[in-house]
Amino acid sequence: MGQGGARLHRWDEIALDKVTEMLSRKVVRGDREMIVQVYLKRGCLVPQHLHESEQMTYVLQGALRFLVDGEEIVVREGEVLHIPSGARHQAEALEDTFELDLFSPVRADPPGPVPGASPHEVQP
Repeated sequence: MGQGGARLHRWDEIALDKVTEMLSRKVVRGDREMIVQVYLKRGCLVPQHLHESEQMTYVLQGALRFLVDGEEIVVREGEVLHIPSGARHQAEALEDTFELDLFSPVRADPPGPVPGASPHEVQP
């Protein structure tokens, strides 16, 4: 903990949320933004969706293929993709991938399993 409302978070102290066999994550939320550490296994598919939040995806290791408003974009290690508020998008892990997602404002509906879907799909 810091002073003046500042708060220190340690990734190694945050429990890993195993969303599916293909996707795990750790989440830190503030009042107006959130950051999510995401681990995707090769072949994991996040189906097309949209949300109010702006999203920044920073790939630390691996590669993701996005479809954003009909445009295919491959994001590799060291690259950051900005997805505007309201843009339809989906993602597929081309390799085992470790990445950070930043959302502003905070998403009220974090991704989860898709009921009845294949184990490779997660709900956006």
